[in-house]
Amino acid sequence: MSFSTLGLSAPILTAISELGYQTPTPIQAEAIPLALKGKNLIAAAQTGSGKTATFVLPILELLAKGETQRKKRARALILTPTRELAVQVTRSIEQYGKHLELKAMAIYGGVDMAPQKQMLIQGVDIVVATPGRLRDLYTQRAIHFDEIEMLVLDEADRMLDMGFIEDITKIIDTLPEQRQSLLFSATLSRQVRELAKETADKAIQLSVTKKSEGKPNIEQWLVTVDKDKKSALLSHLIQENSWPQALIFIETKHGAAKLVTQLEKRGIEAEAIHSGRTQAIREQILADFKAGKVKYLISTGISARGIDIDELPLVINYDLPFPADEYVHRIGRTGRAGAAGEAISLVSKDDFKNLCMIESRLDHLIERREVEGFEPRKAVPVSILNYVPKSKRDAKGEGSNERVKAGNKPSTKNNKRKVTKPKDAKYGSESGDAKLPLNPWKR
Repeated sequence: MSFSTLGLSAPILTAISELGYQTPTPIQAEAIPLALKGKNLIAAAQTGSGKTATFVLPILELLAKGETQRKKRARALILTPTRELAVQVTRSIEQYGKHLELKAMAIYGGVDMAPQKQMLIQGVDIVVATPGRLRDLYTQRAIHFDEIEMLVLDEADRMLDMGFIEDITKIIDTLPEQRQSLLFSATLSRQVRELAKETADKAIQLSVTKKSEGKPNIEQWLVTVDKDKKSALLSHLIQENSWPQALIFIETKHGAAKLVTQLEKRGIEAEAIHSGRTQAIREQILADFKAGKVKYLISTGISARGIDIDELPLVINYDLPFPADEYVHRIGRTGRAGAAGEAISLVSKDDFKNLCMIESRLDHLIERREVEGFEPRKAVPVSILNYVPKSKRDAKGEGSNERVKAGNKPSTKNNKRKVTKPKDAKYGSESGDAKLPLNPWKR
């Protein structure tokens, strides 16, 4: 199957071809023809499945034949959870629509409202926005929704996790009832399904999650280590492997800034992005990372769904995320569009609960490796594939974490790879520099 069979016009097909895309992904092949027919859709699709083009291409096709009639209006509205994702989606619209006369803009917080208001006064066709800033502009009468023909909720589960439900429902209440609605989410939880009922009437539900996520082209493994040795281990791995580029996820903005300093003390240059940095700085750092000027980028979870880099070789989880689905989104930054990728996690005993949830979500254990000199004083137990959070266990103890799912009893025999080192090699801790042995990972 090719894009030419989906019902797209020549200008869009030309732009797609110029970008080097020839064959639609499974979600694109299923959803685009339905969207072009004006159907409401609810789609479950993982990061890296090509879902952005899945909704952008129909929007461009359906809006190409008309124009926005009045100022402060738009004909399509796309809601995203983060500023980074809003910018990324807008860039995709510009690439796919380069041969069309459609105008798109990104709206997000953390920057001056005035330029956004001015662009809206001039009139646009497509608005890509984070819910909070969009609602602020609406209450200030800087934008009106009476010409909206299409609504997209991108990464709906993430927007709910970030607490945007009130903003989203308020925005939906102000939209025309006669519109086409498309909802995309990595998971279709109860909350997402409830939102879908309010958003997309009589929607067709699609899911390529089970088909595509079972065999990702991503090598996943973890190293068990004490929490106070994580930065020394990370420094050692970077120096020994000479990785060309890596995206490193950490949980807090304070931790991100601290890790940059710790790496610098060991001669490793890194940058950090988090909510404490201005939007301009974040955009510049991301641009430098994509251009290869920054080799190691440390980020809090804000980037899990906002970074799209071709052939990013490596993602490192310095901290394991919660909830488990966030792990899937993080590692989805590598191994995109069928390319090979690698995902490494540094796991201490404090991460055990999150590890249980992640491996239950994946339905398999992640391969464990050890680096001598970094063996944890506090051992990390083998996780439990049928882990159930305490809040969901009933009074009778069902879902107890003492049990292992039948047929999935974990074995540590082949699950740990031990790496030897020279006897005289020594390693530093958080407070000192690491003296490193020969590369233990070459094989």
